[in-house]
This record gives sequence, structure tokens and C-alpha cells, in this order.
Amino acid sequence: MNLSPRDRKAVGSSRRLMWLGLQSNEWMLAAAVVAVVVLSAILDVHHTYWNNPRLSALDIARQTAFLGIFALGAAVVIIAGGIDLSAGSMIAFSGTICATLMVLMAPDVMSNPHQLVGGKLVERPLGWQVISVAIAGTLLVGFLIGTLHTWLITVVGLPPFIATLATLVGLRSLSRAICESVTQAVYDAKSTQIQIFDPAFRYLATSVWIPVLIFLLLAVLLGILLRATVIGRHIYALGGNEQAAVLSGIRTDRVKWLAYCLGSVTSSIAGILYIGDQSVADPQTLGRGYELNAIAAAVVGGCSLQGGVGTVPGTVLGALFLRCVIDGVAKIIKTGADVYEGQIVGVVVVIAVAFSQFRRGVRQGRQIFPGAMGVFALVALSLLAAVLAMLMAEQMARFVPGAQNLDARGTGMSLGLLVLVLLAGWKWYESRGR
Repeated sequence: MNLSPRDRKAVGSSRRLMWLGLQSNEWMLAAAVVAVVVLSAILDVHHTYWNNPRLSALDIARQTAFLGIFALGAAVVIIAGGIDLSAGSMIAFSGTICATLMVLMAPDVMSNPHQLVGGKLVERPLGWQVISVAIAGTLLVGFLIGTLHTWLITVVGLPPFIATLATLVGLRSLSRAICESVTQAVYDAKSTQIQIFDPAFRYLATSVWIPVLIFLLLAVLLGILLRATVIGRHIYALGGNEQAAVLSGIRTDRVKWLAYCLGSVTSSIAGILYIGDQSVADPQTLGRGYELNAIAAAVVGGCSLQGGVGTVPGTVLGALFLRCVIDGVAKIIKTGADVYEGQIVGVVVVIAVAFSQFRRGVRQGRQIFPGAMGVFALVALSLLAAVLAMLMAEQMARFVPGAQNLDARGTGMSLGLLVLVLLAGWKWYESRGR
């Protein structure tokens, strides 16, 4: 293959950066993680990262593991050329199934979790048999939901977006119905929540090393699957060009089955951990919006929504980066930080995807801001940057020492004008043929 001087230079620089198995974009993401942590430590009034580095690191590691477990499943689906929108509802459904199985097998312990022993009130254990069966049953349900997704896509012919959108909407409602039905049948009292007090089960999630170990084990196994096995090459081939994969003799239906089952089973694992961490199975709130976090972690880590591109190390770093951003916002803003969490996740996803498409478009010589549509896009992006700058300036003025005199309107207008000038300069550069 004959490469242009520019392409040879790009390939050479990429190879130089791929030491320790990481690609150049993954090293950039690792640097971004460090930058976010340092910036958060500086802007945090209480300087939590400096004063309690061990506790902060353990908390980020545990929360990253929770997110990363189902983000890995989402990454496999995306690499295979699909999309799974049901991760959040699947977490809620799996948590509900696990809790209801415990209620059905040990109703007395679940309803009366404490007993007097030697004058002391102690917790009654569920027993490893009950916990094991509940976990195994939950994982089996995850496998069956993944199979259902594959059947809807390959046999019925639904687009992956529609098939998983249906379960996104339906599984959460079904979870609540199951929860109410089981509690009514067992306790004669309908409830939308199931409390879990067993210390052994809760330790699975409240400890740091178990979620992190599960996350790392899954990452290693999926990394080996994608990079060192025939089925892994088939997953990449399917995502790159499904028609070519079929013509090459790849049984694409089975490859999709594996990908969607991995996506659902990893969500089931996350659902089990989340109910252990929160001590309650609440299908109305558990995992709400987490499907966006899973897709965000995969995309930020380098997965292409067009399929065929992505790595496990990139997804791990993507989950770590997203978790550090969310944790940093919570430490800087404190009150009302959840209001900005969704905005930040959405902006991060858009920037990651846009940056990937931007680089591809530049290499292909395609204009980024063509014609009149490009002009209005410039204005829209500038206004969006101004609004976000105003909101962040207001929060900084409230919580960051020394920023009380910060003019939110002036900051927003200045940033919006700067973005407009930069983008307008790029459009002028494009119009002159670069």
C-alpha cells in the first residue's frame, strides 16, 4: 500500500505512542484524567484530593468499577456495529430480580432482618445459598434479555435502536410491576421497593476490592476476547462492514448474540452491585440515565458509533475519565451538582464524537462548516458556549474562593465571542481551500 508523506508521518507517530499497549488517543485520555484531577483539587474549597488522597482514590476506583462494568458490555455492542439503549433499565430490572429472588427464598429474613442474640440486636444472614441462587438467577435473566435483543434484531428485523429502546421503556415498568406483585403475594403489602440488609451481600458492593476486581477481570477477559481470538476479529469485522462479514462466511447472527448477551449480562452484574451498595432495590430510580453514561464511556474511550473501532483499555480510561469529571463537579459545585451532571456527560459525548468526525473530515478534505448551514451552526455553537460559560461562572462565584467578583455575563459573552471568532476563522480557512 502506498501512503502519502502525511499518512506515513501519522502512522509513525501513532506507533511511537503505542507503547504499553495504549494508542495515542488513549494516552491523551490518560493525560486528560490527570488534568481533571489536578483542576478539581485546585478548585475544590475543601481540597479533598490533597487532604484525603487515599479515600478519594478508593471512592473513584469503586465508582469507576461500577460504571466500567456495564460500559465494557456497551463497548462490545458498539464495536460490533450495534447500540444498546437499555443498560439503565437493565440495571434496574436485574436489581429487582435479584431482590425478589431473595424475598421468595428467604421471606422471613428479608422482612425481619434483625434478631436478639445475647441481649444484642444482630443482623440475620441470608446465607450463601440464597445469595448464590439470586445472583445466578439474575445473570441468567441478563443472558435471556440479551438473547431477546438479538432475536428482535436478527429474526424480527428491528433496528438495534428500536429493539433496545423498547426494553429501555418496558423493563423499568416491568420491574416495578414484579416488585409490587411479589411483595403483595409474600407480605400481603404492596411495595415499590425492597430493602436489603444482609451484610455479606452488601459487602460485595461496599468493599472496594471486589467491584474493582470484577471490573479488571472483565476488562482482561474481554481484551483477550477482542484481540486474541477469532470471535474477536469477527466482532470487529461485523462492526466494520456487516455485508462483507457475511460474504466472508462469518455467522453474524451468532456474533451479534454474543455481543448483546455480554451487554446485558454486564448490566446485570452492575445491577447486583448497585442494590448492594444502596441497600435497596428501587426500580423507579435505580440506573436511570445510566445508558448514556455507558455509551459516553465507550465513545470517549475511542469506540466509533459506526462500529468496528474501539478497545478495552480505551473504554476503561473512558470510564475513569467520566467518573473523575462527575466527581470533580460534585466537589467543586457541591449543592445541586446533579443538575450539571447530565449536561456535562452530554457535552463530553458530543465533543468526543465530534472530534473523531472532525479529524476524519479534515483528512478527507470535507468542509466542517459548509455554506449557510455552517454560518448558523457557528452562531448556535457560540451561543451554547456563552450560556455554559455563564452557568459555570455563576457556580464558581458561589463556591470558589476569590471568584466572588467574577462577572458571569461578561465571562459568558467573552467566551461566546471567542468561540465565534475561532470558528469563523476556521470557516474562512476552509473557504480558501486550506
